[in-house]
Amino acid sequence: MVLLWDVMGTLVHDPFFSEMPEFFGMSFDAMYAAKHPTAWVEFEVGRRTESEFLHDFFADRRDFDHRGFVDAVRTAYRWLPGMEELLADLRGADVTMHAFSNYPVWYELIEQRLGLSRFLDWTFVSCRTGLRKPDPAAYARVLNELAIPAEQIVLVDDRQTNCLVARQSGIDAVRFEGFDSVRRYLTESGMI
Repeated sequence: MVLLWDVMGTLVHDPFFSEMPEFFGMSFDAMYAAKHPTAWVEFEVGRRTESEFLHDFFADRRDFDHRGFVDAVRTAYRWLPGMEELLADLRGADVTMHAFSNYPVWYELIEQRLGLSRFLDWTFVSCRTGLRKPDPAAYARVLNELAIPAEQIVLVDDRQTNCLVARQSGIDAVRFEGFDSVRRYLTESGMI
């Protein structure tokens, strides 16, 4: 079996909902309303550089401390409870694991801070593949590159839509709702 892991909100705390708006002294809703409508997605699929993304973070292109913002995001990355230990157990059981994540080049900041590559390969990150979940083409790329039957692959993701499209692609999927349920599933399936 091969495990595909979503990263943000599944393995790693996502600063988008708290630390980012806090940096600007805004509520999440206010930040979301003011942000550029497409800059983040374009950054996630590699169509914008970090500099271009930061310049256009807000639709009105207001100025802010770009370096301070990136530092605040970097500092916020942390393992979700129990997940580092779970990945260590899976690695110890010789389970092959890959990241399958919608994220920009900031995945490198996560790697520097948390060292996920001790456990998994950053194979299917949207900024590298140019494809985001739940686009069926993203799942087709996984199947093509892994070159194993879909039924030998399991996705763990916190978004129901991503799990649904995985299942439509023949990939088993487990919705992440916390450490306990995922560990129970992986134990019952014999991976650990």
